[in-house]
Amino acid sequence: MKNNILIVDDVHPVFMEMAVAKGYQCDYKPTITPDEALQILGDYAGLVIRSKFNVNKQVIDIAKNLRFVCRAGAGMDNIDEAYAAEKGITLINAPEGNMDAVGEHAVGLLLALMNNFNTADEQIRAGSWQREANRGYELKGRTVGIIGYGFMGRSFAKKLSGFEVNTIAYDKYKTGFSDKYAREVSMEEIVKQSDILSLHVPLTSETNRLVSEEYLFHFKKPIFFINTSRGKTAQVRAVLNAIKQGKILGAGLDVLEVERFPSLAEQEWFDELKQSGKVVLTPHVAGWTFESYRKISEVMGGKLEVFSPKS
Repeated sequence: MKNNILIVDDVHPVFMEMAVAKGYQCDYKPTITPDEALQILGDYAGLVIRSKFNVNKQVIDIAKNLRFVCRAGAGMDNIDEAYAAEKGITLINAPEGNMDAVGEHAVGLLLALMNNFNTADEQIRAGSWQREANRGYELKGRTVGIIGYGFMGRSFAKKLSGFEVNTIAYDKYKTGFSDKYAREVSMEEIVKQSDILSLHVPLTSETNRLVSEEYLFHFKKPIFFINTSRGKTAQVRAVLNAIKQGKILGAGLDVLEVERFPSLAEQEWFDELKQSGKVVLTPHVAGWTFESYRKISEVMGGKLEVFSPKS
C-alpha cells in the first residue's frame, strides 16, 4: 500500500516533518493547478488541501488510491463529505489549530465596531477631530449570542469571558454544552436577548444564507453583527438593509458571499458596503495568523497517527 501524500497548497514544513517521521512520503506542490493535480492524483494515498482545491465526486473518482484528505483549516465545504465517506476516504481537518486566531479576530472586529475605530482613524487622517461622533459602547453587561458552539464558537466565548458579558449560544447539532463561558439556549432566545450576534457555523444547506432580511427582522434589539465563518451564511444585502433600518448597529465581516477581485467589485452591493462607516472588513484572515499557520499543520500531522504504515 502506498503511503505517499500530495500537498497542493501552502502548509507549514512541520506537517511534512511529522508525516515523514511516521513513514509517509510527501510531494509538496503548492503552486500546482487543479487540472495538473488531477493528472497525478490517482497515484496518491493522501491529499492535503486548503481552499483552492475542490474535492468533488469527479476528483474522488479519479483518485482511485486515495485513503485520506487533510484540510488545512476548519471548513470542509470544499469537500464532498458524503461521497468521500461512501468511498471510505477519511477526512481530517484542524479547527484546533486556528480556533484561537478566530476567537481573537472576532473580538477585535467587535471592539473596532463598538468604538468606531475605522471611522475615527479615517477622520483624524483627514484632519477632522470628532469626539462626540465617535462615542463608543462598552461590552460589559451586554448579551452576546453565538450561533455554533464548536471550536470557534467556544474560543470566541472564552476570549470574551474577561469582559463581564452574558454569553449565550445555540447549536442545532449538539445539546448539553453549557460551560463556564456560555449558556446553551434556543434560537428564539438568541433572537430575543442578543445585543451582539456572532456566527461560527460551517457552510451547509441549512446555514447557507441563514442571515436574511426575514431572520434579522425577528431580533428584538439593535445588534452588532460579526461573521468569521463562511461568507454565504449571511446575505450582504440583508445586512446592509438592516444597517440602514437601524437593526444592525455595525457589522464586522471577515467573509463575504463573493470574495476576491474582480468578482467582488462587480456585486451590486459592493459600493454601498465599502462606503458604509458601520462596516469593518477583513479579507478572510480570521483564522490565518503566523501562529495558526504552524498550529494547523501540527494538528494535521498529529491526526495522521491512525494512518501510519503497518510495521
